[in-house]
Amino acid sequence: MLESGTDPHTIQRLLGHTSLRTTLHYFHLTRRRLLETTSPLDALDDLGLREYAMCPHADARAAGRPLELADIFRTYGETYRAAHPLSRQQLRVMRAIETCRTPALGSQTAVCDQCGGEVVRYHSCRNRHCPKCQTLDKVRWVDARTADLLPVPYFHCVFTLPHTLNPVAQGNPQVCYALLFRSAAATLQTFGRDPKWLGGELGITMVLHTWSQTLDQHLHVHCIVTGGALDTAQEQWIATKRRDFLFPVRALAKVFRAKYLTGLHEAFTQQRLQFHGSTTPLATAQAFTSWLAQLWAHDWVVYAKPPFASPRQVVSYLGRYTHRVAISHERLVALQDDQVLFQWRDARRGHRLKVMALAAPEFLRRFLLHVLPAGFVRMRHYGVLGNRDRAKRLRLCRTILHVEVPPPPPPVSTPTLMQRLTGIDIEQCPYCRHGRLRVIATVYHPRVSHGRPQTTGPP
Repeated sequence: MLESGTDPHTIQRLLGHTSLRTTLHYFHLTRRRLLETTSPLDALDDLGLREYAMCPHADARAAGRPLELADIFRTYGETYRAAHPLSRQQLRVMRAIETCRTPALGSQTAVCDQCGGEVVRYHSCRNRHCPKCQTLDKVRWVDARTADLLPVPYFHCVFTLPHTLNPVAQGNPQVCYALLFRSAAATLQTFGRDPKWLGGELGITMVLHTWSQTLDQHLHVHCIVTGGALDTAQEQWIATKRRDFLFPVRALAKVFRAKYLTGLHEAFTQQRLQFHGSTTPLATAQAFTSWLAQLWAHDWVVYAKPPFASPRQVVSYLGRYTHRVAISHERLVALQDDQVLFQWRDARRGHRLKVMALAAPEFLRRFLLHVLPAGFVRMRHYGVLGNRDRAKRLRLCRTILHVEVPPPPPPVSTPTLMQRLTGIDIEQCPYCRHGRLRVIATVYHPRVSHGRPQTTGPP
């Protein structure tokens, strides 16, 4: 009756229910209705949120829309899972991307209070590895960080691990990634607390990246560092001696190498490292020590860019790096002859834009290299910007710098944020353009326990 256009309140009276909520338990939406409905998030084309084709093996080009990561996963994911052993987290990420904004995750049905038009919107997976589900989180994060900005220069530093460490990191991501954060932060804090350079506490924000432009493993952290420090007595702000110079990068690289390799050796002696496959020979103390000696013998890379022109540019930069994993939809070119074509920039050729073709299984393998361990935090703050007492320290820094403390930003609702990003009012009826949409039914994806679906409504 609902599909034929009968008003929900009429159905309620016919069924003899006293509450519309009871009636909603009996609503079942057909696949046809979901197929005919598009999401307002599809308007975010430039942000990677596009229309979904319901056929699991749909050709995006035939559907007249750009290629999505989900298309590749739906076409080749099942075959890849059958042929390759994957971790529980990798399997979870694959299924989340494949089912994002499809009936498999459920939907909401809203009705216009003026014309009675219906809009069905299916739920997002909200997985942080999904290109479709990061935009709103990114905007909220950047808005929050804007409130933390100080009127000082900000430097951009990059700490990179040698590729020799990649096989060990693949088997021990939790240990190696956390050690990367600790070593890079400790290196910057060592220089910042040294009176030779500053003699105070820096403000540091770090973002982990594990990929290169070609999706190979390239482990590094991007750091935004304040061009100055709060002195140990917390009475004055110590600015850098030169506005265009923070610390010597070669010295940073040596200290970073020492801290990381010392921490890695400690993890080995505490038996916190696992060795499988090509790294199995490193399980003995003699082999591991010899392998570490090779890493000590090579120079490591720490890169420092000139300071940003303004604090606002810091926020703009952070917005590009915080909520991104491996590849965005804009870089996908085509899926043809079982190959994935995508754009990449060749840093050795002046960042020239090129197109790379990878066999679909190899593309999936490279993408899955960058799946983070469950619960791992990839954006961290240290020093003045550390989570503990951040508001108190920032307030003190602003007082010292004679800057007025800004009021806390008010919470922004999802409809308001969507209108700001796309100009679309998601609560306005798309048919009559006058009425407001009211949610009348929510369909949740089935939860499975011991192979038997669980129900929350009447039988």
